[in-house]
Amino acid sequence: MSIPADIQDAMGEDWLPTIYADEVRNLRTRSCSLDIPERENRADIMHTLLGIELQIGRRRFYCPDLATARYMQVFARVGCREFAIPYDITKISTLADRLETARQRSLLLLESRGQSQIGRLRPGLLREIRSQLAAIGPGERMPQFNQSTKQRPS
Repeated sequence: MSIPADIQDAMGEDWLPTIYADEVRNLRTRSCSLDIPERENRADIMHTLLGIELQIGRRRFYCPDLATARYMQVFARVGCREFAIPYDITKISTLADRLETARQRSLLLLESRGQSQIGRLRPGLLREIRSQLAAIGPGERMPQFNQSTKQRPS
């Protein structure tokens, strides 16, 4: 078995793409796309006079609040260009925590394999996470809001 598959088995339900598929994509979401390289990126949250921005390389992306910035930071660090963001802002913070914990834990499991192999195996692990996230997909650009405005049944 390969190292990413071993780590995925060890993490079980706490694997980042599993959390994304089970907990994010089941909600009403909107898709987001970032023009970033598909590799591990450094992503910093910037507090500016105009609000909160996510800086990836030389590019900055405006974020409506800190929870959304933290959520987007997880995907930017993995190098995922397209992903879904929940509409319900009360769920974004807890999902950002779970996703970041899953990313950190997978990297810690990789480091437990041995220091000499980390440089070669880390890109492969992140590539596997990216490919699984891409297979799940970001969903619709704007979701359907199927709500009837009628007060009485006809």
